[in-house]
Amino acid sequence: MKSARPVLLGVFAAALLAMAGGVGWVALRAPAEAEAASDSLPLPPDVPRLAEGPEYDRCLGLIRTDPVEARSFAEAWETGGGGGEGARHCGALALLAAGEAERAAERLEGLARASRGSAATRASIFAQAGQAWMMAGEVGRAYGAATMGLTLTPDDTDLMLDRAVALGTLGRYADSMDDLNRIVALDPNRAEAWVFRAAANRHLDKADQAAEDVGRALTLAPDNAEALLERGIIRQLRGDGAGAKQDWERAITLAPDSATADLAQQNLALNEAGPQRR
Repeated sequence: MKSARPVLLGVFAAALLAMAGGVGWVALRAPAEAEAASDSLPLPPDVPRLAEGPEYDRCLGLIRTDPVEARSFAEAWETGGGGGEGARHCGALALLAAGEAERAAERLEGLARASRGSAATRASIFAQAGQAWMMAGEVGRAYGAATMGLTLTPDDTDLMLDRAVALGTLGRYADSMDDLNRIVALDPNRAEAWVFRAAANRHLDKADQAAEDVGRALTLAPDNAEALLERGIIRQLRGDGAGAKQDWERAITLAPDSATADLAQQNLALNEAGPQRR
């Protein structure tokens, strides 16, 4: 009996591992902190806010330094009156920062549904809920949250990418491709979208298109570790083991403490096993 060929692992797996490790969570950034976000908690630069005022800013600041204290502050702020949606939002993000992704996702999704904020604000909270669901390993619910967000802001490429990643992780590559095609049409300079489109094309057995897509990504971002991970797989599948090895080693050098590096290292180990499958 022939042994199963080892499976090379690409960017959809890297995205899931990164979320499971807690490195992809989204929180709000206070204006004064735009240049001083924590290295351990990467935050987006411009996310709509659910509240204003010193209590909200203080609570969000505590998330970065002491999530347990942030949660206590949010609870006291809400029960003491006046906290409202801002307190509930900060409390949910504090749960997420403390590693309670499932509880945080439930609260964020509920808040997004019930909020009296603008469509853009509610969509951003659905995005946070989706990323929390990914961190909790609930990919189907992450897809659902991203879809709800897109009903509010249909041209939001961040939400499209979140949904495309969830779909790819679920093995729904053709559906993922639909979102990725829209993203690159709206924002052709978004390298990460080309990387995930390359992965989707590879899984759909469209090797030439996959190679073109990852080439476009690396033209836009030559040091994109995820693109190098993906190009290495495409090169290996095309019989270029030396090129694959070079790409994976470069990915590890660029992002040594990442899920991408872990998968590149696994692929290097599998490189000795002969013909690969997706």
